[in-house]
Amino acid sequence: MEFTELLRLIDDRSEAFRRAVASAPDLDVQVPSCPEWTLFDLAQHIGAGRRSWAATVLAGPDATAKSPETETAPREREALQVWLADSTQQLVDALRDAGPDRGCWSWWAGSQSPLTCHAVARHQLQQYAVHAYDAQLTVGTPEPLPAGIALDGVEEFLHTCCTTTSPWPHAPATVDYHAAEGRSWRQELSPTGSRVYRLDPAAAPGTMSVRASASDLVFLLYGRISPGDLEITGDRGVLDRLDAWDFSA
Repeated sequence: MEFTELLRLIDDRSEAFRRAVASAPDLDVQVPSCPEWTLFDLAQHIGAGRRSWAATVLAGPDATAKSPETETAPREREALQVWLADSTQQLVDALRDAGPDRGCWSWWAGSQSPLTCHAVARHQLQQYAVHAYDAQLTVGTPEPLPAGIALDGVEEFLHTCCTTTSPWPHAPATVDYHAAEGRSWRQELSPTGSRVYRLDPAAAPGTMSVRASASDLVFLLYGRISPGDLEITGDRGVLDRLDAWDFSA
C-alpha cells in the first residue's frame, strides 16, 4: 500500500475509533476483547501510544529505543476527542515529514518488516484498525475491517510478528493463510526460523491451512476471534505450538 494511502487510512480508522468512544454511555465499561482495559484505558493506549510513536519518528533513524508514553488522556468527553484527534495528527505529521524511506527505530528488528517509516505507518494503521474494532465491540456491533486494510493487515502481521531467525523447535511445518478475497500466504517453520511469502491460492496444501475473510484472518492473528470460528484443515496442533513458541528464545 502506498505511503500516502496508509496515512489517509490512519486518519480514517482514527475517526472510526473516536466515533465509537463518543457513542459510549460510560468510559469505564470493560472492553470485551481486552478485558484488562476499560474503554478509557483503550483511549489512553491509543492516544499516548501514537504520541510516543510520533516522537520516535521525529527522533530519527539513530534513535535506540521508543520514546516513552508520558501523556495522560483527559476524562472530559469533548477534551478526550480533541486529544485523540491531536494524537493522530502528531503521528501522521511526523510520518509525512519523515517520508516512507527514512529509517526509524522499531521493535521488529530481525523480522521481514524493514526498519523504515513506511513499515511504521503500515503497523500503526493496523493498530488503529484493530483497536477501532475493539471500541466498536464495546459499544455495540463491530464492523469488519475494510478489505484493503485487512489484506494488508494479514501480510503486515505475518511479516512483522511471525517471522524470525530463531529456530523453530519442532518438526518443520508450513501454515497457509487463505483470504476469501483471493490472496494467500505461506509461513514456513524450520530450524532456520520462520519466513512468510505470498502463495498461489491453488498451491498444494501445507501442514495446516486457515481459510477466512481477510478481516477474520486479522482478528485471528490479533487474538480477537477463536481458531474454532474459522475453516481449518490439516494439523491443528501447529497453531498451539505456534502460540506457545517464544520467538526470541
